[in-house]
Amino acid sequence: MPLEIRKVTAHIGAHVLGADLSKPLDEETVTALREALNVHKALVFDDVGLDDEGQQAFARHFGDLTTAHPTVPAVAGAPNVLPVDSEQGSANHWHTDVTFVLNPPQASTLRSITLPPYGGETLIADAAAAYRRLPEPLRRLADGLWAEHTNDYDYAVPVEDIDEERAAQRAQFTSITYRTAHPVVRVHPLTGERGLFIGGFAQRIVGLSAGESRTILDLLQSYVTRPENILRHRWSPNQLVLFDNRITQHYAVDNYDRRPRRLHRVTVAGDVPVGIDGKESWAVEGDAGHYTSVAA
Repeated sequence: MPLEIRKVTAHIGAHVLGADLSKPLDEETVTALREALNVHKALVFDDVGLDDEGQQAFARHFGDLTTAHPTVPAVAGAPNVLPVDSEQGSANHWHTDVTFVLNPPQASTLRSITLPPYGGETLIADAAAAYRRLPEPLRRLADGLWAEHTNDYDYAVPVEDIDEERAAQRAQFTSITYRTAHPVVRVHPLTGERGLFIGGFAQRIVGLSAGESRTILDLLQSYVTRPENILRHRWSPNQLVLFDNRITQHYAVDNYDRRPRRLHRVTVAGDVPVGIDGKESWAVEGDAGHYTSVAA
């Protein structure tokens, strides 16, 4: 079949048909997928027929792989694969993957392993559309802001749900403390688009108090999560979703009554974010050299 890209929403998401991910992809197909990712920011593939090794092989078409996570264990025997399992909590919090390190992943792949009989959707938001919709005064404000991102809390487990097991998971998640300053408005290195680079790990605006920071971050975040900016992906068996982690946020909807839900995640090493003035992010605390290389 020829490659076919079917748009899902006005701003984000496309279904891809005609690509057999279980086989090596030729350069023409890879180029087309990269271009589609730049345009649509999230791509959905059905009936992929992949195991962990196949998912890693597909992700490598987009760059070097990271290890599974800076602090959380990988799938046994697959150091680049992170289990996203409901038994470890639900990531029902808007975020961009691993923004607390200096160079977060450029792209993430999620593959369905075990699905609940209902619910469990993944929402993916277009941070560039959010930026474009900012009123001019807010846009000027955001353009000059930097935010400190940190893993010094467990976004996947609400405080009221902490028990002994959850406390151990939280301790593991924060076993290495990371803090990194990123531009609130990031320039995409390939498309030149500007997007709001915030999300759950962004905890403080550089130079402002915690209270002032929260007010501004919540205001900007409200533009990211407007319904018209969101792809609501309802999972089917044997699917894979690829999204551009540089210019999206995502959220796992906890609406499946704690039924088993498991996805496997593989991420592609990213570049150091750059703001509109050309300034790069800087690390405040924590070395992620064991987790990821830096993409050119």
